Amino acid sequence: MLSVLRSSWALLLGIMLLMVGNGMQGTLLGIRGEIEAIGTFEMSVVMSAYFAGFLLGSRTVPDLIRNVGHVRVFAALGSLISAVLILYAAAPNWIAWTLMRVLIGFSFSGVYITAESWLNAASTNENRGQALSAYMIVQMIGIIAAQILLNTADPAGFLLFVIPSVLVSIAFTPILLSAAPAPAFATLQRMSFARLWVASPLGCVGIFLLGGIFSALFGMAAVWGTQAGLTVPQISAFVAAIYVGGLLFQYPIGWASDRMDRRKLILGLAVAGALAMAATYLANPPFVVLLVMAALIGGIANPLYALLLAYTNDFLDNADMAAASAGLLFINGVGAIGGPIVTGWLMATVGTNGFFLYLALLNAVLAVYAGWRMTRRPALPTEETGAFAVISPAATPLAVEAALEAAQDITPPETPPQD
Repeated sequence: MLSVLRSSWALLLGIMLLMVGNGMQGTLLGIRGEIEAIGTFEMSVVMSAYFAGFLLGSRTVPDLIRNVGHVRVFAALGSLISAVLILYAAAPNWIAWTLMRVLIGFSFSGVYITAESWLNAASTNENRGQALSAYMIVQMIGIIAAQILLNTADPAGFLLFVIPSVLVSIAFTPILLSAAPAPAFATLQRMSFARLWVASPLGCVGIFLLGGIFSALFGMAAVWGTQAGLTVPQISAFVAAIYVGGLLFQYPIGWASDRMDRRKLILGLAVAGALAMAATYLANPPFVVLLVMAALIGGIANPLYALLLAYTNDFLDNADMAAASAGLLFINGVGAIGGPIVTGWLMATVGTNGFFLYLALLNAVLAVYAGWRMTRRPALPTEETGAFAVISPAATPLAVEAALEAAQDITPPETPPQD
């Protein structure tokens, strides 16, 4: 890991600053929407727009890179991000915000693809797994740091929009000055959804549901916090706890996934998530307990994404994994677009804590479906499954492909026979 940090520290620093900017704008808009008297459903549309733009970017930016090159795409999209972060405060209108969120989601998708291609090219087969782990860690650290920065100024003012704009602009300096010559960008093959479904119905359904869960956590947590009457420090702590949990739970769950039937682990995690969110919805617990629940659902949702990818890949040849991941990411993106909108509708229908009800329902559906699928297909022997790859739900197809390639070189330890 130290060798990765020495060789790629500037690139990782730039990525972390990008995540600080992205993490600030998501939470800040949720808080500012309440100040501007924008309704819950309207804010859910605003939050959903980011994922629509991100999905569009993941499908179209690779063609832009092939046509005009990494550096031009990177600089152009970075300029758009910096401009939009300032314009949020200048146009506090939900329709304008929706259009800006589509644009900023598209731009961040392209920026991540470009940065990840440089990181992948700078890594070797021996350290690619470590480089991707470092990449995920700095992403999480960036989002957590963003929540801390939210407490430095009044969210009703202009400064909190300026800070992420400046940080995003600064982020390009270390990346562009340190990056090696732009790597070749090959066309990513895609697998049909019919083939994906045949390979793993659980993977397809689970990834779709996880898209809705992750987008609700990323997009609607701050909206829920403002409506629940939390202060800005409390909202920022709640959002940060989600990502702290995601960071801490990835490796223990990854360790377990290489040693047992992954469907049992998926089922157990989904049941735990459903029960925790249902209890939060019903009990309306004190803030300290809310922080624990936020860390728990973040610690479940983030590893579940990688776990479902690993499970799907257990039924694919190595040559098909990259194409399958592209299809799964599209399914995840479609689920993510609907997540904030359904959450906003539930919050308007059953009350503010509809946020937790939504998370409970989606986890429950995943648990039921995982349990049913266990009756339809026998478990693979552990020695025939692939290794778990640490992957963030916000990863682009390029990062997922690189993580899967790195994981293919890892052989999980044998497990004693089960009675």
